[in-house]
Amino acid sequence: MRPDTPAENVDHTAEAARLERTAGLYPEDTEALLLRAAAHLELSGDRPAATALYDRLLASSAPLDEPHLVRALKASNLWEYGHEAEARAIIDGVRAAAPREPAPWVIVAEALESHDELEQAQEAFTQGAGLLLADGAEPPYATHPLLFGRHRVRRMLGLAHDDWDALADTLHSMPVSLDELHDPKRVWSLGSDNPAELEAEISRLRAELGAYREALSRPFPVAVLHWTEEELAELVAAYPSLADEYPSHPEHLATIEGSLRELSASGTPNLGIVTGTVPSYEAFAASELSSPTDTSLLPQYATTLAARGRATTWPPQRTTGCWCGSGAAYGECHGGTS
Repeated sequence: MRPDTPAENVDHTAEAARLERTAGLYPEDTEALLLRAAAHLELSGDRPAATALYDRLLASSAPLDEPHLVRALKASNLWEYGHEAEARAIIDGVRAAAPREPAPWVIVAEALESHDELEQAQEAFTQGAGLLLADGAEPPYATHPLLFGRHRVRRMLGLAHDDWDALADTLHSMPVSLDELHDPKRVWSLGSDNPAELEAEISRLRAELGAYREALSRPFPVAVLHWTEEELAELVAAYPSLADEYPSHPEHLATIEGSLRELSASGTPNLGIVTGTVPSYEAFAASELSSPTDTSLLPQYATTLAARGRATTWPPQRTTGCWCGSGAAYGECHGGTS
């Protein structure tokens, strides 16, 4: 939810204002857009304005997709500018609600961790993991930060590795191991008077920063456009010239999977799929003063949907439903093709 673009490259106040304007144009995406706007306001230093956006969402008459996440973000932000008691009360409420999504758990646990509440942070990470991780099942990608954060806090507390810490180690893919990354001695070495120790630590930090920036360099996924069979039939019927772009629905689905695999093989991170609708595409074409028959609009439309929070992460787990909507497991559908 938080933009990770380096601050020197972004006017966060202007970007927040742009996102607020966009929310006015796309009411159905207000929640995702205002959360991004609030994140930019936090990065700009205007934390009271960010709180105002969180309150605006929480006071909305429309039901929120992720109310616990909004509350967790509000609590984290409040604590950063002196409202500790209110932040703690909200965090207690989020934990009591036991949300079934990982993001609220990560936010509240990291808020506790950043204010040296390591025991409470460890408990929050563990509580979330206990709710969201099924025994023996492959952890969904979205739960990885929960396991990594738990590993980090337990390392700081000097606790022995348990099964979840071992699982976090296997999921971690960066060159620097989790044990080294989360070693408390690394924090102490930054205060060392020994130039060699400082130089070694700076080199490690630079390597980690490069890896993180590569992974987080995009504010939204590189998304490929998907049409359901019904929507594609309607699209081609209305605009026959697009039949060259979409000869058939099965071929369209195969092209999506093939394109994403090529992007993944080339090292492109943060891949996703967005599903279009004909009315939405027509409205987008009109906003660009163009015609839906212009095929150059298709990738632009996909990028716009992704920026509005409409992307689904690819690839899904092999045992979950395929992105194509067939109802079959991904590993037995498009994930099983050669």
